[in-house]
Amino acid sequence: MTTTPSSPRKHQAERVPSWTRRYREHMTSPEAAVKTIQPGQRVFLEGMSGVPRTLIKALVERAPELHDVELLQMLTFGEADYVKPGIEQHIRTNTMFISPNVRQAVNEGRADFTPIRLFEIPNLCRNLLHIDVALIQVSPPDDDGFCSFGVEVGISKPAAFAADRIIAEVNPQMPYTRGDSFIHVSRLDQIVEVDYPLPEVGMGSGDPIELAIGEHVVGLIDDGATLQMGIGGIPDGVLYRLRTAGLRDLGIHTEMFSDGVIDLMEMGVITNAHKTIHRGKFIAGFMLGSQRLYSFVHDNPMIEMHPIDYTNDPFIIAQNEKMTAINSAIEVDFTGQVCADSIGHRFFSGVGGQVDFVRGAARSKGGKPIIALPSTARDDTVSRIVPALKTGAGVVTSRNDVHYVVTEHGVAYLHGQTVRNRVQAMINIAHPKFRDELTAQAKALNYL
Repeated sequence: MTTTPSSPRKHQAERVPSWTRRYREHMTSPEAAVKTIQPGQRVFLEGMSGVPRTLIKALVERAPELHDVELLQMLTFGEADYVKPGIEQHIRTNTMFISPNVRQAVNEGRADFTPIRLFEIPNLCRNLLHIDVALIQVSPPDDDGFCSFGVEVGISKPAAFAADRIIAEVNPQMPYTRGDSFIHVSRLDQIVEVDYPLPEVGMGSGDPIELAIGEHVVGLIDDGATLQMGIGGIPDGVLYRLRTAGLRDLGIHTEMFSDGVIDLMEMGVITNAHKTIHRGKFIAGFMLGSQRLYSFVHDNPMIEMHPIDYTNDPFIIAQNEKMTAINSAIEVDFTGQVCADSIGHRFFSGVGGQVDFVRGAARSKGGKPIIALPSTARDDTVSRIVPALKTGAGVVTSRNDVHYVVTEHGVAYLHGQTVRNRVQAMINIAHPKFRDELTAQAKALNYL
């Protein structure tokens, strides 16, 4: 008995993944997608360099048709037309970290600010803040229909999975990152195909003060340590100094990172070879940098992106031996109280993950929590080492949690120290022009 060979075309059709039909059926325009957002709903907006720009633009254009819509966000970059004066009558932004593009709106009362530790945001989204719609940006799907959240997994994945509906931009310029970073096409209610480059932020220019701070911080880092650091001048100064420090086999477990890690990985300084957990892997929640960074992380098996309630869980952080957490501050008082989110009553940024990593590093075997800041502000006219924080200033990290404080003038170790010893150590790392004045103030307070 003979059989007739089946058609090659038929075999080809059978190999078409089942998810592709759903993908095509749920494709739409940004204008049609945001039409589904109704008055009174809470809408999550993905942040960092993953902001879905065409969706938020379409939502702003539709704003006059809406009222009582809350836009929930974290740190965002680029234009923020959604906080322009008057928009709050239709769409009011609630940010959990104040980025420069929304700072004025928050301090003028046109937008809201929710102070909260990064570690706690996913649980907030799942259990307290009902999210009706999530606006996200993802990579194109792989052969099995899984898209990657790419550059911003930390907040966006838990918020999206907590939402009733998900509207996603699918951008071929979004890197495909690994780890716990995926969402299947079947979870996307509306799909908007886009193609635009992600916003870029370059590294610092090598400010002498930041480099000096970096030198002192690097002096506290041990071979085989696991590092947490963010983005900005001080982390860049640390990363630059690490190039020539002679340290080996460093690891990374951090909430966020930028371009500075690339050279160190290529030089063999960062290998993740001695990490206690996730050995051989670079663990993070989100990133912000240049196209070089986005290309570097694309489908890179050494880098794993995870939700922030994993990366910032102090219990997980503490499992990394020699965990070295490097965070910054606006000002620190004599006793070690750290303000990092406001200038007096004026809100400036947010709590972020500072407390998460300070406490995690403190519980790590050989761990070191470090607070680093320039000793002055406003062209050396204001000391950032102060007798007491400004009225209204937020205490992000309490004096009970602080171990190391670093400025360009040295290192103060405060953990387990008396108030008298703390005060003297803090004055020693203040700018020399303020030390006599600070000493007199300390004596007036009976600290010395």
